Amino acid sequence: MSGLLGAAASPAEKRSRFRAGLNSGRLQRFPGAFSPLVAKLIGEIGFEGVYVSGAVLSADLGLPDIGLTTLTEVAGRGGQIAAVTDLPALIDADTGFGEPMSAARTVTVLEDAGLAGCHLEDQVNPKRCGHLDGKAVVPAAEMVKRLRAAITARRDPNFVICARTDAAGIEGLDAAIDRAKAYADAGADMIFTEALSGPAEFERFRGAVDVPLLANMTEFGKSELLTAAQLGDLGYNVVIYPVTTLRLAMFAVESGLREIDSAGTQSGLLDQMQHRSRLYELLRYAEYNKFDDDIFNFTLGASQ
Repeated sequence: MSGLLGAAASPAEKRSRFRAGLNSGRLQRFPGAFSPLVAKLIGEIGFEGVYVSGAVLSADLGLPDIGLTTLTEVAGRGGQIAAVTDLPALIDADTGFGEPMSAARTVTVLEDAGLAGCHLEDQVNPKRCGHLDGKAVVPAAEMVKRLRAAITARRDPNFVICARTDAAGIEGLDAAIDRAKAYADAGADMIFTEALSGPAEFERFRGAVDVPLLANMTEFGKSELLTAAQLGDLGYNVVIYPVTTLRLAMFAVESGLREIDSAGTQSGLLDQMQHRSRLYELLRYAEYNKFDDDIFNFTLGASQ
């Protein structure tokens, strides 16, 4: 029964696992999960963690990634995803959903939802997608207040608070490095520098900052897509693939819907679908049946 109706590992165990991964010297790979079912698949394949993207959560609600989602929506979906996997789940907490006190509450709510960590960014609130032009960042001192409030609110010391800076494309790489150092000094456990262009910039950041670093390998953005081996060799600790699974799924869904519209049937698409038996395997139907039989195995006597 372990892990059947929910994760076998507790949130505290998953946070401890995340900390151990950061200190392991091995790159931790966190593909994005747009649903709990995807999170189960990520775990089955053997990745080290699950990422919950703010851009994906917004898109799933039919909204652009411009700060329209609320803490309640983000924590609710993040909690659903974290609950089904033994892997640590890292979630995008945007700017903390308001002032520094809001960032503090964000951490407490995300902890209660079972997440293993979150990242907070230094954009002006409301934010926008990190790979769009026209972003603006708050002064570094304001972001430090945001971080300190979040860190003060943390109850589980293993809950990872990552500071994201979007300054590289606005103020330049040197300014982004200065911000990263200030955020690390403020107590951030990890630094996420958004929209670096290629290996040289990733390497420069690694040489300048002495805390764990996260690399964002999102498609169709400003960053060259580096391999896990390259990022590991550069000394990065975590890589996220935030929107990859959603993009794969939506491409397949759109192609399938157009086929049904034009052909009038889905019969030509069957070899492109996950089979019912594979879905049942992923959901562990057979184990649920055994669990059900073990509990409801009584019979009613004639007098009852």
